[in-house]
Amino acid sequence: MIKSIDCRQLFELRENVPLIDVRSESEFDSGHIPGAINIPLLRDEERKIVGTDYKQRGRAEAIRSGFRLVGPRLGDMIDEATAVTPKKELMIHCWRGGMRSSNFAQFVGMAGVKSWVLTGGYKAYRQEAQSQFQKPLKLILLSGCTGSGKSEVLRALRQKGEQILDLEKLANHKGSAFGGLMMPPQPTTEQFENLLFEEIRPLDVEKPVWVEDESIAVGRVFIPSSFWSTMRKSPVMMLNLDRDVRIQRLVDEYGPADRDEFLEAMTKITKKLGGQHFNAAKEKLVQNQMPEVMEILLTYYDKAYTNSMQRRNPENIGAIDWDGKSADEAAQNLIQLSKQTTLF
Repeated sequence: MIKSIDCRQLFELRENVPLIDVRSESEFDSGHIPGAINIPLLRDEERKIVGTDYKQRGRAEAIRSGFRLVGPRLGDMIDEATAVTPKKELMIHCWRGGMRSSNFAQFVGMAGVKSWVLTGGYKAYRQEAQSQFQKPLKLILLSGCTGSGKSEVLRALRQKGEQILDLEKLANHKGSAFGGLMMPPQPTTEQFENLLFEEIRPLDVEKPVWVEDESIAVGRVFIPSSFWSTMRKSPVMMLNLDRDVRIQRLVDEYGPADRDEFLEAMTKITKKLGGQHFNAAKEKLVQNQMPEVMEILLTYYDKAYTNSMQRRNPENIGAIDWDGKSADEAAQNLIQLSKQTTLF
C-alpha cells in the first residue's frame, strides 16, 4: 500500500520509519535529508543513458531504457530496502516525488513493504528549509577576538538549557584560515543548509538563540543569506579574554596540527598578514615556537576583529570578562547579562 505524505508528516514518522532516498549517488552526495538511506533507483551513469534517450527518442523510450537498466538490480534493491525495515514500512522520496519514488514504492510493495512517498520529494524539503531560514529568531551573537573560547562557551550555554546553533560544528570548520585543521571533511553548502534547518526547526521563537558570530563563509560553506541577514541585525555579546591567555589557548588548540598543513593554511592569508609578518611567523613555525607564531597571527586577526566591531551598533553590544578557565561560569555570566539588558 502506497500513501503520500508531506514534510510535516515525514518529520513525525521518521523516528520510527526509515527514509529511503532513491536519487543517484551524486544527487545524494550533493545534499540529502539527514538520516536518509541512499538506494539509487538509477545510478549516475544510468541516469545519463535515460536522459539521453529522453532527449533523442522521447519519454516512452526513456521509460523502457530505465526499466531495462533497473531490472537486473531489482532484487538487490528490494533486499537492501527490506534489510533496513524489520517492520516492513518505508518512507521514500526522489527529487520531485515523481516516477522514481513511485516505481520504487511499487517494487518494494511487491515484497510486502508498506510505503509513504514524500509529495514534492527532496525539492519540497529544500523549500521548507529555505522558509525556516527566515524564521524570526531572537538571535544573540557570541563574539570575541580569536582564541576567546567562543565555541567552548557556546556549548556551555547549551548545557545550561539555552538554545544554541553551533554553526562551526555543522560546518566541520572553526571559521578562520586554520579552521579546517584536524577537522573532518566539510559538507557541501547544500548539506550544511539541511543540517542547519534541522537544528532551527524545533527552536522556540519566543526564547533567545545563541549563535557564534561568523563570517558568511565558514570555510568552504556559506550561511544562507536570509539567516545571515538576521544575524547581522542581532545583538552581540562579547567575550573579553587576556591576549596572553588567548595565545596559549591557540597553542593548545593548533599546536598538534601538522606543520606543513599549518604553513599551507597560513600561506592563504599572506597578503592580509603582510609579507614581513608572514616570514617572521614562518620562521618561528620552522623553529616550533608556536606561542610566537600565534602572537604574530593575532596581529592580523585582532585588527580584523576590531574593524568588524567598529561597524556594529554599539547599543546592541554587551561584554563580559573571563579568565579562559571556566566556560560554565562564563556562560552563566552571559545569561545574567542577557537578562539585564534590553536586547529585543
